[in-house]
Amino acid sequence: MKIIRVLAAVWLAVFACGRGLLAQDMPLSMLLIEGEEWQVVAEGLSSSDAPCADDQGNFYFTEPSRGRGIKKVDPQGNISTIIDGAQGISGLKFGPDGRLYACQGASRRILAYEVASGRIAIIADNVEPNDLVVTHKGDIYFTETGKKQVTYVSAKGELRAADVGINKPNGITLSPDQGTLFVSDYGGTNIWAFRIEADGRLSAKAPYMTMRAPVDRQESAFGDGMATDSVGRYYVASAVGVQIFDPTGRMCGVLPKPQNRGLSSVMLAGPKLEYLYITCSDKVYRRKTKATGVLFFQSPAAPGRQ
Repeated sequence: MKIIRVLAAVWLAVFACGRGLLAQDMPLSMLLIEGEEWQVVAEGLSSSDAPCADDQGNFYFTEPSRGRGIKKVDPQGNISTIIDGAQGISGLKFGPDGRLYACQGASRRILAYEVASGRIAIIADNVEPNDLVVTHKGDIYFTETGKKQVTYVSAKGELRAADVGINKPNGITLSPDQGTLFVSDYGGTNIWAFRIEADGRLSAKAPYMTMRAPVDRQESAFGDGMATDSVGRYYVASAVGVQIFDPTGRMCGVLPKPQNRGLSSVMLAGPKLEYLYITCSDKVYRRKTKATGVLFFQSPAAPGRQ
């Protein structure tokens, strides 16, 4: 395991350095805009989760505890319900086919919504999904927290366990080139990395990033939803705020939560994917950044300079 960890670190460090992205060159000042703070996008919610972005500048989220449907926030800030009901959805991502894929843990299934028609397809049943990511090939990886499992559904519908053993796998994201999968541990302090093989299988499992934990709960950072930007920084919602890591796995810094409530997830969305959105209990917030997000239903690209 230590050998794999070292090799992974060396590989990513060399890759990052080749693009001029040394760890010490990526402080939060490269990300944050002076004078920009957290702004409320939606409030008075029962809960908020499942942040998602499309390529038209829209942002999406859910109220999983009350099943008030899937909400869309357009570039002007107008909020509408695009799909009614949809109770218990904790993860959303668009696929390359234009459908909106969802984790519906309450009903133990992965769904795919055709947004225009409202038609629903069941992609996987009798599962315990928490969060998911959909690749440009249409493959799906999702976390099953209670089962300590990362599960894979191929674009052809093949369902299998991809990994077992992380204490509480929760948030999940990809590298910009879609060659590496990352999973946050809600019950520990690690973010785990896996190499994605050509057949969708995972290999080279390693605890690649180390999250900060609350002072009074050092055993767990409560790592939740994750996001990626175009230069290969990784964002994870946690008990202490949004923790941000550079391409080599080193921490860039932590953005404190705008309110002392549970932080469930994070996403880069908006017209240029430049707004960092967070779902934080009864509110959704955003702040403009210097970053650009990544949409995994689009063709993958290697990280570039900011």
